[in-house]
Amino acid sequence: MLQPPLDDPRFSAADALFEGQPKSSEPLDILKRIYGYSSFRGKQQAVVEHVVAGGDAVVLFPTGAGKSLCFQIPALCRDGLGIIVSPLIALMRDQVQALKQLGVRAAALNSSLSREEAQDVYRAVSNGTLDLIYVTPERILTDSFRQMIGNAKIALFAIDEAHCVSQWGHDFRPEYRDLGKLAEQFPDVPRIALTATADPHTRDDIIERLSLHRAKVFSTSFDRPNIAYEIVERDQPRQQLLRFLSGHKGNSGIVYCLSRAKVEDTAEWLNGQGIRALAYHAGMDRSVRDANQDAFLKEDDLCLVATVAFGMGIDKPDVRYVAHLDIPGSVEAYYQETGRAGRDGLPSEVWMAYGMADVIQRGRMIDEGNAADEIKRVEKAKLNALLGICETSGCRRQAILGHFGEAHAGGCGNCDTCLKPVETWDGTEAAIKALAAIYRTGERFGAGHVIDVLIGTVNEKTQRFGHADMPVFGVGKDIPSRTWQSVFRQLLAGGLISVDHTAFGALKLEAEAKAVFKRERQVFFRKDRPVVGRKDKSTRTAASGAKSNLSVPDAELFEALRAERTKIARALEVPPYVVFPDTTLIALATGRPKNRDQLLGVPGIGQAKLERYGDAFLAVIRTQLDG
Repeated sequence: MLQPPLDDPRFSAADALFEGQPKSSEPLDILKRIYGYSSFRGKQQAVVEHVVAGGDAVVLFPTGAGKSLCFQIPALCRDGLGIIVSPLIALMRDQVQALKQLGVRAAALNSSLSREEAQDVYRAVSNGTLDLIYVTPERILTDSFRQMIGNAKIALFAIDEAHCVSQWGHDFRPEYRDLGKLAEQFPDVPRIALTATADPHTRDDIIERLSLHRAKVFSTSFDRPNIAYEIVERDQPRQQLLRFLSGHKGNSGIVYCLSRAKVEDTAEWLNGQGIRALAYHAGMDRSVRDANQDAFLKEDDLCLVATVAFGMGIDKPDVRYVAHLDIPGSVEAYYQETGRAGRDGLPSEVWMAYGMADVIQRGRMIDEGNAADEIKRVEKAKLNALLGICETSGCRRQAILGHFGEAHAGGCGNCDTCLKPVETWDGTEAAIKALAAIYRTGERFGAGHVIDVLIGTVNEKTQRFGHADMPVFGVGKDIPSRTWQSVFRQLLAGGLISVDHTAFGALKLEAEAKAVFKRERQVFFRKDRPVVGRKDKSTRTAASGAKSNLSVPDAELFEALRAERTKIARALEVPPYVVFPDTTLIALATGRPKNRDQLLGVPGIGQAKLERYGDAFLAVIRTQLDG
């Protein structure tokens, strides 16, 4: 029999397990009893114990490392109300839904609530019947919120997505700046700031802006070994995307595009190719946008085509792929967006197609923005760092982690450049020719025209400006145009040239080019990969789904369990992963528990979920085995 949602007044089974009980001071007891896990991962336990003892903390963990437990469990251990600052309503909703399924008394307070719903939250806070409350940064410092919590005992403040406080980060939000006042207003309440994407400069800014100078910093490796990286030069991008998606039938994933128009066009085209896809961007009618997001969260086989307006804080753990049809604006943005894949630790893939036009467009967006000149310089440096990762002939993972100040030996075995090493060639002579062509044409033209000069293209423009009569005209005709495009991208990534967006994308020489001209510096370029054929799966080896490594009988049981999970989730109107993540279903399929006691030994099954779903899933296991 299905149990109704926790907030249904008719429901009491799981409530009876926790209602009226004193809070446990033992983090491991809460981890096992509520969350269904027997041990912490990585540095989780160190963070939890530090905050439970009243200490402030800065937590720098990669996506999927379990940051939420680092503030949820201390809030449940300490007396009082845990207050979590979150920038997105969707994130609040996801986490509150998941907590309620665990039997935790949680609520959110944001603009999506009706007046009556908001009043219910106010009363719950006043009555002391909430364990955790999620609020936006705009609301937490208002007089009304201060009044609401005036008589409440506060267990802790947690500031999620803390990189939003930094102007050096990729997602700066001015409203985060005032959160530093919490240190003055609540000096005896521990505060914990958490993020998955912050370079050293941004980390220092988080500590400074949030007044966390005495906080203990907990940092772990940013490596996501379950994610396979692939980055390709753009050539017929839709067909390239289609080849990538062909390995992910039955999986959920995200395709990112830079513009709203491209999002809608791509979603329509994918549907025409037999891939169910929905669009998401900030310009859509809110009801349609929300409906598409809900569909993505609740269905197992859906491609969401989106701008970067989608994704931050989304807790869906079974996103099996993330694709980019346009280059993001920074390594941080790329890492965060790709990090939405494989949060459950199961094999997942990320893929990107890029070209010179991407870099020029992104640079123009930076120049035309309203940021201060210093911030624009930082943004351009971040963009060039990402271009460097795209153009590297070495290990992608090594290059990505290096940006975050983390050393990696390379040879990860799970990126395209490791699986199929990239050849390099001595491009010193080609670099000299390219730099000379930029100089001789007056540093006034973009890559397209300079390439025309190099390969000797006679057209109206090369004749009108007299470039067809220059000594550099045609000196590069032995190199294909596509290779020259790669040369200019790599010269840009190497800091030898820059793009002047105020001069319509004109290429300019940088000071470092002088050493190349004088032959004091040798230049090596990566060779272009051959265009991948339709049936060629390139170097991708990541598993195409959660059950890929299961035996046939276990895979069949996994599918039966997944069908039961879907039925329960639809009845409760929650995403399937809120019932159980794929990792729990895999443990059920391989361990095949026979009774409730054995179910409690399965990771992800605590007391509340045992009461709610235990019998239903045991019945599926028995039926499958008897069949």
